[in-house]
Amino acid sequence: MRVVSGQAKGRRLKSPRTAGTRPILDRVKTALFDILSTRVEDARFLDLFAGTGGVGIEALSRGAASATFIELNAGVLKLVRENLQITGLAEGAETLHTDAFKFLQVHSGEKLAGNQDVMAVQGARKQGARKGRPYIMPDDDSSRRMDRIPYDIAYVAPPQFKGMAARALELLDSSPLVADTGLVIIQIFPKERYEVAAVALSRLALVDERRYGSTLLMFYEATKEKVSHVDTITEA
Repeated sequence: MRVVSGQAKGRRLKSPRTAGTRPILDRVKTALFDILSTRVEDARFLDLFAGTGGVGIEALSRGAASATFIELNAGVLKLVRENLQITGLAEGAETLHTDAFKFLQVHSGEKLAGNQDVMAVQGARKQGARKGRPYIMPDDDSSRRMDRIPYDIAYVAPPQFKGMAARALELLDSSPLVADTGLVIIQIFPKERYEVAAVALSRLALVDERRYGSTLLMFYEATKEKVSHVDTITEA
């Protein structure tokens, strides 16, 4: 597993041997970021169920302003932090050891941060980055309602066949963590599609979906109008 393009292009990332952790294939990651294109530049990126952090790290490498990595497994999160060191992308990173659903619930409906709050948080991140490490909140930061500005892109790749993708999508639909023009991307096994597509949404709308072998990516945009169903496009 490696960084495909950008500032850290070619850097190899560490992978876990943890059961249930499934790093995204390089060819799928390449296709994903070809679709996102310049939308990644200067974006605030949320890597939910981060795993080794390959997607969020790719976003940083391609010019994202920042990336927040949410991971419950302490050993796997340690790899995220090591991969950020390997790639030299720690300055724009925030790593949180917490449950993804708890994170979403804690920040649901809260007042979003103003510029002064954001500058304070970014200052703390940069101070840590100058010492060569990512900004790290205390373990299980989700118990603290830290003000946040919305994310432009949220990537959701939970463990398969546990109903977690559908649940996360439902929470993100009403979450202030998603920007008004935000994009939510769900990574699932194709057989999980029906459950995810059946989620009743009021804000997010399915605008595209791409299948790459055993990986299906579903793209949801924040919009005021419902968008008609888009058929899956299979790509080699």
